[in-house]
Amino acid sequence: MRTEVQGRPMWLPLAAMLVAAALALWLLMRPELLSGLPMFLRMPAIGLGVWALGAAFMQPLGLEFRRHWLRCATAPPVSLVALATFALLVVIRAFWLA
Repeated sequence: MRTEVQGRPMWLPLAAMLVAAALALWLLMRPELLSGLPMFLRMPAIGLGVWALGAAFMQPLGLEFRRHWLRCATAPPVSLVALATFALLVVIRAFWLA
């Protein structure tokens, strides 16, 4: 019988998915957090958000890319850093507009 050993805790991808879901709902309710940015800042912010939120939703579902560089870009710790950076950007922007 073959068993697989988990190298990282199970709560980490679930916590990342909850943070990503909260950020996605917050941006649905307040789209001006990103749409109010100038275009040269808005496009990188949207790209970072797509990467961070997509990777956070992929991890708990067990989805992964076949190409090595894409797999590395969407796996922890790189995806968690991207999620934290995007969350920090959204929070700073919300305080800036408040």
